[in-house]
Amino acid sequence: MKISIIGGTGNMGRGLALRWARAGHDVIVGSRDEASAAGAAKRLNAKADLSTISGMGNVEAAAAAELVVLTVPYSNHRSILAMIRPHLHNKILIDTTAPLNPSKARTVKLPAEGSAGKAAQELLGDEIYTVSAFQTVAAAHLYDLDHTMDCDVLVCGNDPDARDVVVGLAADAGVRAWHGGRIDNAIVAEALTSALIFINHRYKIDGAGIRIVGEPGLVRDTDKPEN
Repeated sequence: MKISIIGGTGNMGRGLALRWARAGHDVIVGSRDEASAAGAAKRLNAKADLSTISGMGNVEAAAAAELVVLTVPYSNHRSILAMIRPHLHNKILIDTTAPLNPSKARTVKLPAEGSAGKAAQELLGDEIYTVSAFQTVAAAHLYDLDHTMDCDVLVCGNDPDARDVVVGLAADAGVRAWHGGRIDNAIVAEALTSALIFINHRYKIDGAGIRIVGEPGLVRDTDKPEN
């Protein structure tokens, strides 16, 4: 796939870019500053010994991609979404945002909509397939290509087929992902982010994560509504 990562010069964006490029995807790193994006892409290509990562401005990156990933701080969440919205029609948007207060990141503080993912879906509308994912994975671990990802992520969105795509992309990044239900359930992973940051601090863990236990059986009847 051709994947654009908006805010891709940050820690989460760089880690996903490396792992997806190594898995064979064409990755575009987006940034407010095109020169910064190009420089980041050059460094990422060198780190992964590849040439399939390129850099563009955020708007151009969103327009050029088949699938778009949002990896920006919560403070920029709404403004960036409004900026790229015209270029997302009928595309999947993976929203990795956790609504953290930088000065109190260890305490859960969710927006009025319930979660950043839910807010994104309401802003973008049903013709854009918003999927919330990757809030419970440590960005530094993604960036370290020698690190085995020993954690799970929840994938929440209203369209099961879009979630399937994201579950597959998580696997390409070395991460086990689970369907977590509709976008309303994104509140779970987003709230967990603050708890995991607290655990990291309290127990001196380098990137705490979650694991879903139990062996999957037969998948339920997908014709039934997911209410």
